Amino acid sequence: MNETLIGQIDKILFEDDGFFIAVLKSGEKVSGTYHESEVSHIKGSAVTLKGVWEEHKKYGKTFKFDSIKVNQNELFFFLNKIVKGFTKKLSAELIEHFGNEKLIDILDNNIERLLEFSGIKAKRLKKIQTSWKKFRFMRELGEFLTPYDVSQALLTIIATAMKDVDEPREKIKNNPYILTSINGIGFKRADELALKMGVAKEDDNRISSAMDYVLLNYCEQQGNSCVSKEILFSGLNELLSFEGKNHLYEAALIERVSEQSIVIMKNNRVSPARLYDSEKFLYDDFKARAKKESGAFVKDLDEFLDSHELKLGQQQKEAVLKINEGVSLLFLVGYAGTGKSTTSKTILDLLNTRYDKKEIMTCALSGIASQRIADTTGYESATIQSLLVKFEDRDEFPYAVVLIDEASMINSSLFARVMRKVSKKAVVIIVGDDAQLPPIGAGNVLSDVLTLELAPIVKLTKIYRQSEDKAITLIANDIRKGIVPQYRDEYEDFEFIDVSMRNYYALKNQLSQNELQEMREANSNQIVSEIAHKVVESIKKARYRLSNKLIKEYLNYFQVITPMKGGVLGANNLNSVLQEYFNPNPKKSVKKGGVEFRLMDKVVHTKNENMTSWSGEGFKSGEDSAHRRIFNGMSGLLFKINEDDEQVFVFYPNEDVVVVYEYEELRSHLMLSYALTIHKVQGMEYDIVVIPISFSHYIMHNTKLIYTAVTRAKHKCILIGESGAFESACKKLEVTRRDTVLLEL
Repeated sequence: MNETLIGQIDKILFEDDGFFIAVLKSGEKVSGTYHESEVSHIKGSAVTLKGVWEEHKKYGKTFKFDSIKVNQNELFFFLNKIVKGFTKKLSAELIEHFGNEKLIDILDNNIERLLEFSGIKAKRLKKIQTSWKKFRFMRELGEFLTPYDVSQALLTIIATAMKDVDEPREKIKNNPYILTSINGIGFKRADELALKMGVAKEDDNRISSAMDYVLLNYCEQQGNSCVSKEILFSGLNELLSFEGKNHLYEAALIERVSEQSIVIMKNNRVSPARLYDSEKFLYDDFKARAKKESGAFVKDLDEFLDSHELKLGQQQKEAVLKINEGVSLLFLVGYAGTGKSTTSKTILDLLNTRYDKKEIMTCALSGIASQRIADTTGYESATIQSLLVKFEDRDEFPYAVVLIDEASMINSSLFARVMRKVSKKAVVIIVGDDAQLPPIGAGNVLSDVLTLELAPIVKLTKIYRQSEDKAITLIANDIRKGIVPQYRDEYEDFEFIDVSMRNYYALKNQLSQNELQEMREANSNQIVSEIAHKVVESIKKARYRLSNKLIKEYLNYFQVITPMKGGVLGANNLNSVLQEYFNPNPKKSVKKGGVEFRLMDKVVHTKNENMTSWSGEGFKSGEDSAHRRIFNGMSGLLFKINEDDEQVFVFYPNEDVVVVYEYEELRSHLMLSYALTIHKVQGMEYDIVVIPISFSHYIMHNTKLIYTAVTRAKHKCILIGESGAFESACKKLEVTRRDTVLLEL
């Protein structure tokens, strides 16, 4: 049974990412999670907690709460957390001076009076005024939602998202599930609120919203673009704790099909219409382009190839021959080191005999990959996103030739958006490596095209080695095939540092779970200290790049890549360890949710969202900001902290963009990036890559993951950890199986 405990927080004993253990003034220990603001902010606050007593192995009898309410002045919370322009000190002074009601009246009707206060100038007043107007209805919304136990954090999310909505209270009352369209509020949070508001368990809106949630989870999260009806219905049973309610689901499904938001295909497969349309379009588009002929470019191809500066192997020539024979769409697929770039350049040079250089465009998902094509082919290149933004007002791109690189990373929605813009007359070359991890998001276009042979394909498998002591590509390709490579030999560009537990298998049978766990932790910590040695060796060169303002070179110089976020060897812990080496004494810093962001930190953006931003030059020269889409995985440098406005500025050199973040967005939109997960670095390339490898990540290990990680290294790849874990990962052949509309069609 849940109990209630009221007290004042005296000391914080432990804190990590919002989870904390504290002692109340009355001596009781409490534990739980607080996300509204920094945990340190509630030290000294009176709180009301709901939860249960339990025994903690280190701290003894502890009250484990699942809800926490800070009993503080609500207006103070709004001014300090929500309304831009108020610091804690100023909020407290104003409330003390005017009192709550009077201050609200002044903010509503007579805001100029605030100029009497030192610290408020005209510019700041304007900011306060706009912000107050924006959030005036927040208090009304708060009055409406607070009785349903909506936390301040949730209220902030809802109010921020609904600030331009008319009658938000009415809309939420009529259908609380509209909240699921807000970033950060899933079905479960909306459902909790809806049930408290009295919505019936079998309500149509509830079933419909749950169906969206299960579909989204199975598709976007797990990468499928369709799902069998049984899986959908059993997911709904699990989510709603129903049994035998299939008739309700059938009715909701018919409703969704009639409003065209869901498509039912043969074999009782169900697909969100958005994904179905994307993949159906790609299926038709690829087939149509595959039938088109573009005619020959040179009469004598051998003569052209002999005079060309790059010499090609047999498989590479075949790709050039296909283009010269007139194919309009070619999939050029090759593993690491098989010469995709060399072949791409030769194909573009061949097309350049007919088309002007201005009519040829190359593109890729990441800024780094796009830069790399420009460097290796000499043709203009852009990120896919920037092309879509640049030509959003036009029906199609103004190019006769489009080359798309790193195609294995592109999910079906984005692939369809690009192909819709490519002229039907254009020659399209799609380049990729299907041994890499599949895309983030739904679909697996490159792999499906290869399976279905929807268009002409050339596969490059022969590996070209730069020299005897360079082994990254050979090692990567052994891993891809499920072969344990010769990883202990001496190479110039590859090193394995063995940090294994002695007699592990013998000890496994003798030791208790706890003793084994302690041994694991000790081994993981030893791997961390080996990583630190490698950092120390590289730090001088990294700092040289930073101090000479070579920001792109600094960000892409040294990178730790790990399979998971959590644990000693996860990205979160490694980031705080590495931050101490790379950025130990910052001039300024901000702490959010247990993470400290420091001036000159390496960071990565973690959401696809429209953000206030400038071009690099525009920011320097003080131009007005614009809204542009900033993508998950973009890597940047935190170069400015404005403490008065509570804002942080990040420069993304690959995209030449400066983005501003409010303090409260840091937790949700940014992460330190000294260490990143392998999924985050797809399409990236770094001079030196360090990869911890341990049995504690065993669940994640497979050939695709390790292959993708190793091939991120340009000059040196260093693996540190347990040789047994590495060898078994090399044998775990990963074949990505995704349920997709393309395969169904």
